[in-house]
Formats: sequence, C-alpha cells, structure tokens
Amino acid sequence: MRILSLDHLVLTVADVEATVAFFEQVLGLERVVFGDGRVALRFGAQKINLHQAGREYTPHALRPTPGSADLCFVTDAGLEAIIARLKRCGVALEEGPVARTGALGPVESIYFRDPDGNLIELARYPESV
Repeated sequence: MRILSLDHLVLTVADVEATVAFFEQVLGLERVVFGDGRVALRFGAQKINLHQAGREYTPHALRPTPGSADLCFVTDAGLEAIIARLKRCGVALEEGPVARTGALGPVESIYFRDPDGNLIELARYPESV
C-alpha cells in the first residue's frame, strides 16, 4: 500500500460560523457546503470538514475537542506580508518567523491561534523546493 496524499481532516469547533469567518478572512480558505448541509473549508486539493462540538458526525474521533489541533499550512507568500495581514485582522502572532523542518525539509514558520485556540502554523519553503 502507498498513501498518496491527505484528502481532508476534521476539526471539531465551538462555532462553525466563527471558524469559517476566521479562515476565510485570515487565510483565504473557501467555504464549501456538502452532503446534508455540512460545512468544510477548501484549499488546494484538500479540505477541512467542520464538526460542531456536541453535534459531531458519526463516526468521529474518540474524544473530539475544540482547540486540540496543531495544523501546518504551506504558503508561497512572504511571511512578513502574512504577519501584516494577521495584524490587520486582529490576530496575535504567537511565534516567528522561526526556522523549522517541514515534510520536505527546512521551512520558515510563523504561529498563531484560531478562534478555538488551535495552533496554526504557516510555513514557507525556500524557493528551491
């Protein structure tokens, strides 16, 4: 067996609409409605399905909890421009820019939190990757 890619992941959130607004405004993710009114956030060829805490779709994680995720997104934008955007959106920078290691090698990253307290990392690979 060979795993090709990540299709989607699920975030359990306290408020679906607040989460959608944050990710649309701050990161430019796209709201997608599917199935029986379920909501997801799409970016590239992946999406994040959102589960309302206490009303999770079955099956779900054993202990779904808002604020328990640590997510890293790869960007090709300059981190200083992203930091300026975060500031305009009223989002506090938690850390960075700092050197880290991504799936393909060295990255430069910044960190902040979403409305549920999930840690969000934005990473930029050097131009050669």
